[in-house]
Amino acid sequence: MADILSPVERSKRMRAVRQRGTAPEVTVRKIVTSMGIPYALNSRSLPGTPDLVFRGLRKALFVHGCFWHGHSCRQGRQPSSRREYWIPKLEENRRRDRRKRRLLKKAGWGALIVWQCQLNNRRALIRRLSRFLEVQVIGGSAENIIR
Repeated sequence: MADILSPVERSKRMRAVRQRGTAPEVTVRKIVTSMGIPYALNSRSLPGTPDLVFRGLRKALFVHGCFWHGHSCRQGRQPSSRREYWIPKLEENRRRDRRKRRLLKKAGWGALIVWQCQLNNRRALIRRLSRFLEVQVIGGSAENIIR
């Protein structure tokens, strides 16, 4: 399928795609904030510039868009146009992500990826985050979290 936008228009749209403060990231930040755990945003001092950093716990959290990071879900499907460009690009994103997580682990940090598609099941996401951050959830909602 051919792109309906001109190369200039496509370039303009791609530049407008946010890297920080995305809707999925904000959703995860709200959940973590309700847990009462302090965090820093986008720490450039750590490999991969994690979206949320829990320095006291030595843990980092990445919020990944399924398309951009090649998740194996419906939202992470491969593009139908310009495949010669997109497939190598998305594969390089996956390789870079693995490399950065290995560097974090080598430095003694834990890392967790929250995929965009996982935001659809808020309860499961809260349980997953609470296990990673070592807090206890009562009743499966962010309002019922104890340390």
